[in-house]
Amino acid sequence: MRTATAKKVLADDRIVSRVPHSNRTIIEKAAAVYGATINQFMIQAALDKANQILAQEEQLRLSERDARLFLDALDNPPAPVDTLVKALQKHAQLVAC
Repeated sequence: MRTATAKKVLADDRIVSRVPHSNRTIIEKAAAVYGATINQFMIQAALDKANQILAQEEQLRLSERDARLFLDALDNPPAPVDTLVKALQKHAQLVAC
């Protein structure tokens, strides 16, 4: 039973889609096995997939060779080129307080 202070979070956005009947049947069966309504199941499945895709996009994948080159560059950075040194000096002059 809900307490008087409990608040129900209401969704304010709607997503509508049309699917072939055979797909709906599969989704209904899966939702029933999962113990959720079709809507709950579809939202959870969509969120799971969206999070998976976003996590993949945030990962940087390097070959072993490239990873070694990257780590070596971090451990032993090259000396700055003259144009970078001049740009930093110009920046320091422009931003000096």
